[in-house]
Amino acid sequence: NKMNEPETIRKILSMKTIAVVGLSPRFYRPSHTVSRFMKDQGYRIIPVNPNCAEVLGEKSYPSLKDIPESVEVVNVFRQSQHVDLIAEDAIAMGAKALWLQDGVINQKAAKKAEEAGLLVVMDDCVMRQHRLLSTGIWGK
Repeated sequence: NKMNEPETIRKILSMKTIAVVGLSPRFYRPSHTVSRFMKDQGYRIIPVNPNCAEVLGEKSYPSLKDIPESVEVVNVFRQSQHVDLIAEDAIAMGAKALWLQDGVINQKAAKKAEEAGLLVVMDDCVMRQHRLLSTGIWGK
C-alpha cells in the first residue's frame, strides 16, 4: 500500500472512526467544515484540541493519548513540524491510518507511519476525496 494511491484512499474512507487533531470550534476553519461534513456522512469524529471541552457536539481530548476508545484514522490539521509526535502517538495507539490534510507535509513522519503498517495520505483533503469517491468519477 503506497501513500496517496487510490486504493489507500479507498481503504481509509471505509474506516469509520476518525480522531481529528487540531479540530477548531470555529465554523469557518477548514478543520471544522471538513469534520462536520464527515460527521454528516456517518463517520465518528473525535476532536483532539487541548483548548476545547467539545467541538461539533463531541467531547474533545487534549491529545491522541487521552482518547479512551480505539481510533482507526488520525486526521491532522496541524502545521507540518508537529506531525512527528502525532505520527508517533497514532502508531502507539494502534491507529490504522494517518491522513495529513492539504499543506500538511512531513515525509519523515509519513515514512515512519507507513513502516509501522499504517495507511498514509499526505497533503490531501479527506472531504474532497470522499466527494470524488461518492460521485463515482473517482478512480477511473
